[in-house]
Amino acid sequence: MHDPIRPGRRGFLQASALGALASFIPAESEAATKPASAAVFPPSTLASQPFQVLPAGSIRPTGWLKRQLEIQAAGLGGRVDETWPDLGANSGWLGGNGESWERGPYFVDGLLPLAWQLDSPELKAKAQRFIEWTLENPWPNGMFGPKSNDDWWPRMVMLKVLTQYQELTGDARVVPFMTRYFHYQLGALPGRPLRDWGRMRWQDEVASILWLYSRTQDPKLLELAALLKKQGYDWQAMYVNYPFKEKTDAKLVEAKNKNAFMEDDGLQVHGVNVAQALKASPVWSLISRSADDRAAIHHQLEQLDRYHGLPNGMFSGDEHLAGRSPSQGIELCAVVEAMYSLETALAITGDAVLGDRIERIAYNALPAAFTDDMWAHQYDQQPNQVECSLHRRPWTTNGPEANLFGLDPHFGCCTANFHQGWPKLTASLWMACADGGLAAAVYAPCHVSTMARGVPIEIEQETDYPFRDDVAITLRPASPVSFPVRLRLPGWCRAPSVKVNGETVKASAGAGFVTVDRQWSAGDRIELSFPADVVTETGFNDSVSFSRGALVFSLPVGEAWVKWRKRGLTNDWQVYPTSSWNYAAGAPGKVEQYAIGPRPFAGATPAVTLAVRGRLVAWKAEEGAADPVPAKPVPEDEPYTTLRLVPYAGAKLRITSFPKLASR
Repeated sequence: MHDPIRPGRRGFLQASALGALASFIPAESEAATKPASAAVFPPSTLASQPFQVLPAGSIRPTGWLKRQLEIQAAGLGGRVDETWPDLGANSGWLGGNGESWERGPYFVDGLLPLAWQLDSPELKAKAQRFIEWTLENPWPNGMFGPKSNDDWWPRMVMLKVLTQYQELTGDARVVPFMTRYFHYQLGALPGRPLRDWGRMRWQDEVASILWLYSRTQDPKLLELAALLKKQGYDWQAMYVNYPFKEKTDAKLVEAKNKNAFMEDDGLQVHGVNVAQALKASPVWSLISRSADDRAAIHHQLEQLDRYHGLPNGMFSGDEHLAGRSPSQGIELCAVVEAMYSLETALAITGDAVLGDRIERIAYNALPAAFTDDMWAHQYDQQPNQVECSLHRRPWTTNGPEANLFGLDPHFGCCTANFHQGWPKLTASLWMACADGGLAAAVYAPCHVSTMARGVPIEIEQETDYPFRDDVAITLRPASPVSFPVRLRLPGWCRAPSVKVNGETVKASAGAGFVTVDRQWSAGDRIELSFPADVVTETGFNDSVSFSRGALVFSLPVGEAWVKWRKRGLTNDWQVYPTSSWNYAAGAPGKVEQYAIGPRPFAGATPAVTLAVRGRLVAWKAEEGAADPVPAKPVPEDEPYTTLRLVPYAGAKLRITSFPKLASR
């Protein structure tokens, strides 16, 4: 849970302190007044990176992905401010005296790219209100935001907003505004150091600092980055001899909280902090130039998978790291923050395996946390989720509302923060390469407008991936141009196929990326095929789960939706099971494909299904939560049957990790 820090901890530096730094504020340049058209890579004073996310607005969704973003815009993603006072006209980030901490910045961090990706004047206007107030109301000393608090953390989020906004619009106010703030902070941090959330999330601000440094080369920015890291929590050190191998002891965390606000013992095992920190080592590696820093994310993911991994691509965290049982949950904030961290890390490291992880989370855990119309969401989701009710469940520290579907179940941070998930995935589908090429990093239908070695180029990516195996890419450069195209080969695919204008290009399974370096002309076409096998994965207590490509499959449990309370334009819901769920599962069988409906992940109209052999076993629920998967299930006196599994996100009540069915 996120609790705002109360203002008044320490005074600010005098406004005159900024004067000594004013000479470093760059003059407006032509580049700073136009929307960005090409990716900006780090200058030579930083480590090189193989990929760079394209400027905001370069990629627009098409196909099923556009429909998904339209669903978000028509639901809470575009209208939450109309029904939730925390983001309404009285928000502190609009000059009011309402919520003035993280929720306004969280909301705009996703609303802004969504608005431009859908080219929605209405959503653009909503985002612009927050941005205009922020840019037009700086404090005299360079600080910004509501004056009711001086916490560093919510400013870190708004800085992410401003970097995107500048790329989208070229607004000349952004670069000097950010520069003044960073200079102020450099002087203020020694007397008012990072604490609490800001101390754990320093890497998010360093990413914004490096964005600005790549445009101004202001040396003070690297000083500030070093100070933030020094004051911030050392995430990389935590994983050297990883101590958190069991479900978090809630009583220990609560006891610590009586004396201090969730100091390290609570904050370092807080699921959202852990998700945000996945980018810490890669981001810092741009400054340190350390190969160990750049590679550290892989060890961190391995440790999280080993001790807290869930079959949906995430780790447990409800609110704190919770072990491997699939009856534990993971917070929606952690899902979208893990995606953003991995997208950032993929650009910095160029490691294709991170693309596999992004897809697993994005195509399973992300849509699973919402009703199909995205008018209600969960705070926590469980891979084995057999009831969504007001019971307490086996959470580490969360409360009874945590897995309800609604406006702001348990706590409102996810209501404000979920918006970034789909738009930032869209923004990361293609990336620029340091050698002037382009990389297909994550697969979904989209249209790309960018530059390749100085030549404008349009790319149309047509696909029903991950529901289907094929991707077609048509390139249309303004004039013929030679450059490399790098195509990610999903790690799960044993026989990838790549063709350019009908001619086969050698592509080896496990290679990460295949590079096609040639002269490209308008109409050139790349055809990819990623045949996917059904994979049986072994997890907690020797349980089994099933995946095919990027999709995880679950047994849908019958759902009875009961309205708990009206919440303005939406409702809070409890969901109760209407069918048996206590099955063991054996070998997978037939895969069947169906049309992708207007709601791509809807459980009532699954795009693909998987048959597995199953049998009822002795397995019960307590307090609305399935007991841990029995390692040696005792069969009920019922015959074997065929279970029809659907993509994980479509089953709001589900079993994903099954006891292993004993051989006959």
